[in-house]
Amino acid sequence: MSVEVKKLVVHYVDKQDEDTEIHLRDDEMQINDKVNVFIEQLHHAYNGKPGKGFCAFSGEKSSVVASAMQSYRNNELNFWNLTQEATNVLKEELNKYAFHETGYLVFCHYQYVASNFIMIALINIKEHYTITSDLDLSAAKHLDISRMQLAARIDLDAWDTAAEENRYISFIKGRAGRKVADFFLDFLGCEEGIDPKQQSQTMLHAVEDYLSTQQFEKSEKDDIRKEIFDYCNDCVSSGEDADVNTLSETLSKSSDVKFEDFYKEQGYELEESFPVDKKTVTSMVKFSGLGGGVSVGFERKHLGERVIYDAATDTLTIKGVPPNLKDQIERYYNDES
Repeated sequence: MSVEVKKLVVHYVDKQDEDTEIHLRDDEMQINDKVNVFIEQLHHAYNGKPGKGFCAFSGEKSSVVASAMQSYRNNELNFWNLTQEATNVLKEELNKYAFHETGYLVFCHYQYVASNFIMIALINIKEHYTITSDLDLSAAKHLDISRMQLAARIDLDAWDTAAEENRYISFIKGRAGRKVADFFLDFLGCEEGIDPKQQSQTMLHAVEDYLSTQQFEKSEKDDIRKEIFDYCNDCVSSGEDADVNTLSETLSKSSDVKFEDFYKEQGYELEESFPVDKKTVTSMVKFSGLGGGVSVGFERKHLGERVIYDAATDTLTIKGVPPNLKDQIERYYNDES
């Protein structure tokens, strides 16, 4: 198992009206195999969440949460007291917003590989149904980890060694219209740092411009794009930053011109490492679009071969229609005739 849980406390939050009710657990949970499995699932579910933001504790004033965490790390405050102070701040911030939240507030200090994290997540409850051995219907509730929207994770080691980069805290930006990003920034006392989407877009532009200057065949460019995408996708899955040196090695292995030198000479504002936005980098290997009731998507390598675009007539011609789509179309015409 790659996750080692050091501390775990869970409280209950119920925000239905103007006031938030908090039910505090009395002590820390005992760490056992079940706890480690649960946090490992939570860790991987969090890594898989798209559209995360990155930030750091504000330098202007130390937030209650930041101060409590630092006191815990200095052995001046136990973990349960840290969670109590943070939960009180959460209650105050929740009361400022109109949205409802009911669920379990999880605080966990854990180690993954060689890094230490503190994760704070509000996990909603979902009801599910089963059939008993007597063939009766039974209802039960479970934690809806896959749909968590309120969560933040502090990389304690990065806080110590790279605080100036302002990205040692990540958080789920959440659902549109709920101001979840603002809510979590206020709760933590943070200032937003690096923008994964903007950095990913800058990287894509730099890669495409670099490839256009190199004497690569179309198939070589497609293979390189696929390698870059696979690397970025692995970074998303593991929660690691993409490293420009690694990207440069992949891009430049068949060229004397190093990608690292190219993007610096051309003035691209690209960090040496950055968190990846998966949706943005997917466009490196796939074209897709939706509008007017039509949705189209295909692998980039097929453009100009199986998929032909005619700008003059604004049409796409697809050679070799996917079998399941072809079957639906043929059945439609058979029914109409």
